[in-house]
Amino acid sequence: MAYDVIVIGSGPGGYPAAIRASQLGKKVAIIERESLGGICLNWGCIPTKALLKSAQVYEYAKHASVYGINVENPSQNFEAVVKRSRGVADKMSKGVQFLMKKNKIDVISGTGKIIGKDKVEVTAADGSKQTVEAANIIIATGARARQLPAMPMDGKKIIGYREAIALQSQPKSMIICGSGAIGSEFAYFYNSMGTKITLVEFLPRIVPVEDEDVSKELEKQYKKQGINVMTNSEVLKVDTSGSGVKATVKTPEGEITLEADILLSAVGIVANIENLGLEQLGIKTDKGKISVNVYQQTSVPNIYAIGDCTPGQALAHVASKEGINAAEHIAGKKIDPIDYNNIPGCTYCTPEIASVGFTEKAAKDAGYEIKVGKFPFMASGKASAAGATEGFVKVIYDAKYGEFLGCHMIGYNVTEVIAEAVVARKLETTAHEILNAIHPHPTISEAVKEATAVAYGEATDI
Repeated sequence: MAYDVIVIGSGPGGYPAAIRASQLGKKVAIIERESLGGICLNWGCIPTKALLKSAQVYEYAKHASVYGINVENPSQNFEAVVKRSRGVADKMSKGVQFLMKKNKIDVISGTGKIIGKDKVEVTAADGSKQTVEAANIIIATGARARQLPAMPMDGKKIIGYREAIALQSQPKSMIICGSGAIGSEFAYFYNSMGTKITLVEFLPRIVPVEDEDVSKELEKQYKKQGINVMTNSEVLKVDTSGSGVKATVKTPEGEITLEADILLSAVGIVANIENLGLEQLGIKTDKGKISVNVYQQTSVPNIYAIGDCTPGQALAHVASKEGINAAEHIAGKKIDPIDYNNIPGCTYCTPEIASVGFTEKAAKDAGYEIKVGKFPFMASGKASAAGATEGFVKVIYDAKYGEFLGCHMIGYNVTEVIAEAVVARKLETTAHEILNAIHPHPTISEAVKEATAVAYGEATDI
């Protein structure tokens, strides 16, 4: 059977691409070798947020007296926490199954390999093969955890995020290598549940892609929570011969040995582009990613690529938009190319982190004269009422025209607030409009306006 569109991979890029193509009248099939929803729904975004919510609830219970509530000796059931997380993931995956049926998309189970510009060979779990044809192909194969020679993963003592999400028993101690979103989120989760955590970062500061002030604040809060934070440090080797792990770590003060039950490697990802048939078709790649144009087309025009296997930010919401753009381009729709400098990033530890646009350093490096405003949640009525006064909102404007260059937040529920800055920047909103848009009080969101007032010397609340 010939299709208009075949999508290889059903993650947060693949399944929206398939649905949008179907909505636009195309006959669509999607190929998936594991579970519908891909890494995000099954082993990434969704189950980790479920784990983090359980950790937050446990923290609330332990500190309930602060809110005038008596909770006697709260305890956690690690197995039940993990079970709940898996249940949430399973429910979301079943939701994608429903969406495939609703949109009349054929689901083909197996591993896809492109064997011609309009042909995909699918190998099922039992080894049987079939060939499907389509006028257009969308590659949405995602990525996997990067492995470093110093930390070869064995799935038991040296683990990746997939194992960290579903450990059968809680370790008493854990070394986490890498302090990006994955490493920082697991550091918060396991520390809150009672595991002794050491967070090791090769670069000079944790969450290194964030604004420097945000990095400093998270490190301060993590140390307050009891997490051992080590920056400018590198794991040289790991000995797993004993009951746990012994990691040799190079620090500014010299080499030390860290001992723990488990080491979690969270040092980035690698695109899944092997064995796809790219070389045979001459599909261009660069630095381990599939090269694409603004319409997500590869060097073979009827073959598209989206998500983590391409050079854009490795984020679920980026993959979704890229997938929709690819489907619409196939259908002949006019595409609004993605502005990759207006992609929000969120880290769901506590305190949460959310950011978009230029950091202060990046804005200066780009030659802007800037106005910077920072509003601390210590001065926020809503944050005080919530008992969560850690962190701040920081805004960066172009001094000449008031262009909204960047917004960086760390604090309570800020991942729900960052969209204001994203939409404002998309609409080319200036500081003047932010200041004159009446924000509701008391809310966390009003901190965006308050930080803007600080930048322009008009603050009334600090």
